[in-house]
Amino acid sequence: MSERFLPVVRSPLKRVHDWNEFHTHLNESTLREQGGRCMDCGIPFCHTGELLNGAASGCPLNNLIPDWNDLVFRGNWKEALELLHKTNNFPEFTGRVCPAPCEGSCVRGISEEPVAIKTIECAIVDRGFDEGWIFPQPPQRRTGRRVAVVGSGPAGLACAAELNAAGHSVTVFEKADRIGGLLMYGIPNMKLDKAIVQRRVDLLAAEGVDFVTNTDVGRDYPVERLMNEFDAVVLCGGASRPRDLVVENRKLPGVHFAMDFLRANTKSLLDGPTVDFISAKDKDVVVIGGGDTGTDCVATALRHGCRSLVQFEILRQPPARRAADNPWPQWPKIHRIDYGHEEAIALHGDDPRQYSVMTQRFMGADAVEAVETVDIDSTFREVPGTERVWPAQLVLLAMGFLGPQKEGLISQLGLTLNAKGLVAVDSNKMTSIPGVFAAGDIERGQSLVVWAIADGRKAAASVNKYLATTISHAQDARYAQAVG
Repeated sequence: MSERFLPVVRSPLKRVHDWNEFHTHLNESTLREQGGRCMDCGIPFCHTGELLNGAASGCPLNNLIPDWNDLVFRGNWKEALELLHKTNNFPEFTGRVCPAPCEGSCVRGISEEPVAIKTIECAIVDRGFDEGWIFPQPPQRRTGRRVAVVGSGPAGLACAAELNAAGHSVTVFEKADRIGGLLMYGIPNMKLDKAIVQRRVDLLAAEGVDFVTNTDVGRDYPVERLMNEFDAVVLCGGASRPRDLVVENRKLPGVHFAMDFLRANTKSLLDGPTVDFISAKDKDVVVIGGGDTGTDCVATALRHGCRSLVQFEILRQPPARRAADNPWPQWPKIHRIDYGHEEAIALHGDDPRQYSVMTQRFMGADAVEAVETVDIDSTFREVPGTERVWPAQLVLLAMGFLGPQKEGLISQLGLTLNAKGLVAVDSNKMTSIPGVFAAGDIERGQSLVVWAIADGRKAAASVNKYLATTISHAQDARYAQAVG
């Protein structure tokens, strides 16, 4: 049996000088060999999408992974694409940015390297676009029902795609100037090219989805109008409220939330120089937070030409191999070198991450000049004598998100929130208001693109059921007259 192969990745020393995607595809023969590594398990775990003791296991979309792996192995690429699209609306997104919990649950991964599932997924959909197998397929008939989707991130787009395919008239509202949510402005271009996002948006528009940008529902578009004009509403606004760091001198100029930094950078790439652009050029940069967003800040700052770079993580460094309390088929919580860290090592010689570090205060007069930290032990107690001062003219806070913005739409609708401050939903993704649903991070909390797509699909199925069973006879008569 062949070994695991991954796509060729461009040299870190070269790719940091541009914003192009950093990975390429394997050749077809190698991809078919990789598909052949799949064991066609009697009981596969890669597609389960379960949470085991709070840890992810398998694909939340329940992708039929062994089936399309086998089709690729046999060279049946078009059939593999059709099977992939049955469960995943946007494999070109997940094939690039998903951390692949499916691979962490691969049976072959128990004793060897797991199957390169994510690599194969991306190759399938990219080939589909190249071959012209993916094209607009508007529904053959319309139901006369109108659905509003508020928010155009992965959950909103997936929900809109499913509802439109069912024949409903779908309008997607987005407060930004472009459709895509975090796919457009949250994930850097070298990780997910914005042309790829726009390609799918254009496809959905050609299939009949109506997109409305620069519209903050609840401010630019009254809630009363929303509820009167649509038969159902799905809230997919994400969890955009960032976790702040309450320390001395937090308000000094030069301290920014990570998403503000990333959003302004992408907008400048698409539109040219912008007023809100935040440059890291020739600066000592400190990134606080060790997740994916922090890594994206690292990679972006390097491309700006920062002078130095360090990334603080309050947690301990993960082990090189699975710990005893992190067994297969859970997602392996192990130490990894991500793309941004690889680039920092190539440029500066060291991994920028500092573990078990807590920020005590920011220092400076008119703007941030330094960050003072202290090391902490496994119980998060400060270790005496470990205080350090790091030069910094730019500090980026990448500590995750607390939930949705409560002001505006959520408060105007009077939605019930749960103990975590998220929009409360029932098992059908319906909120406390009949006909108003929620999907994605707004009701789940900060999570992965793949979970957002899965939630959007589930919400769409519930909306379909709601429209079929609870719309009044008076509305039926009104729509019958409207559609003639």
